[in-house]
Amino acid sequence: MITHTLGVPEYRAWQEALADAISDPRELLRDLCLSPAALGSSEAALRQFSLRVPRGFAARMHKGDARDPLLRQVLPVGAETDSVPGYGTDPVGDLTAEVVPGVLHKYHGRVLLVLTGACAIHCRYCFRRHFPYGRSSPAPDRFESALCYLRDHLEITEVILSGGDPLSLPDARLADLAARLATIPHLRRLRVHSRLPIVLPERVDEALLSWLTGTRLSPVMVVHANHAREIDTCVARALARLRCAGVTVLNQSVLLAGVNDELDVLVALSERLFEAGALPYYLHLLDPVAGAAHFDVDPHRARRLYDGLSRALPGYLVPKLVRERPGAPYKVPVELLPP
Repeated sequence: MITHTLGVPEYRAWQEALADAISDPRELLRDLCLSPAALGSSEAALRQFSLRVPRGFAARMHKGDARDPLLRQVLPVGAETDSVPGYGTDPVGDLTAEVVPGVLHKYHGRVLLVLTGACAIHCRYCFRRHFPYGRSSPAPDRFESALCYLRDHLEITEVILSGGDPLSLPDARLADLAARLATIPHLRRLRVHSRLPIVLPERVDEALLSWLTGTRLSPVMVVHANHAREIDTCVARALARLRCAGVTVLNQSVLLAGVNDELDVLVALSERLFEAGALPYYLHLLDPVAGAAHFDVDPHRARRLYDGLSRALPGYLVPKLVRERPGAPYKVPVELLPP
């Protein structure tokens, strides 16, 4: 059952909120009192990559603001259909790093499990917007090959659940996977990369906390917020629940033109994250994925912003400015990139 308080939906369960997400740009823009034509909303871009945005996240957007930084992250626009040299469908080398279906092994000591292609929100800059999930995401009956790979590689101490968004899956399935991972003696940590605690804070419930903290593996939640306005009271409450349960909470962001490429915006994001109980972890340069070139920020400008952040904030509130390079053994700090 869905009710509305002051125009903001309230749900009995996170599954209802997930199912009730907005998928029509015209509905989203109508609710924001904006014209699709004026904003360059594109049907061609929508056909390439559908729109999906939870109503609670849309409620944080400012009505009448055509440059709203939250809106810009989700609205399909004509620039996405431009062909730009250097922007492709596998920008970070995921496909070459896949060792068995759904298992990406790029870095020493840790692997990533791509569990699903489903997300609560479709971010237009997503580096996996072209990823072949149908072939690569392991179905429940295909987990065994992933588990066998983990058992055979004693150097692996951390497993990262990713997607899509792993928290779009049912808790029963995730609990079963966590329990099976915990039987592998050399694993120490279970890390979850998810945007749901930010865009759908209802997802942080007792069932999630139960399986996330219910094994011997140390739990880490890496959330994804790009702007301070994404972190409202409900999100802060969800992050607090994670921390109170003993989960380490980190945040990674992407530096995006027109969203957060101003020093005061980045400072406000770090401050708001800390207030909500999440430490800034990474600030990524845009991955060169086809359809997202209009979000790119020049590395020289990124370095200047990072210098400003370092001057304005204590070190523990300054995220590492990095870019992922296919084949590199770690995320490359931007100061190490060629000028």
